Amino acid sequence: MGKVKITQVKSGIDRSQRQKDTLKALGLGKIRRTVEHEVSPQILGMIKKVDHLVTVEQV
Repeated sequence: MGKVKITQVKSGIDRSQRQKDTLKALGLGKIRRTVEHEVSPQILGMIKKVDHLVTVEQV
């Protein structure tokens, strides 16, 4: 299906525990950390939950 590059641009401090756990599951946790994932419904759902904290690019 392709890949997406996810970069954290805002802090997880003062966010709900669920959002912090989602960032951790994506492999993020620090600002400007970037990871690549295969596109899947699970990954897209996690991105949607924290879309205000990350930027997403198609690779």
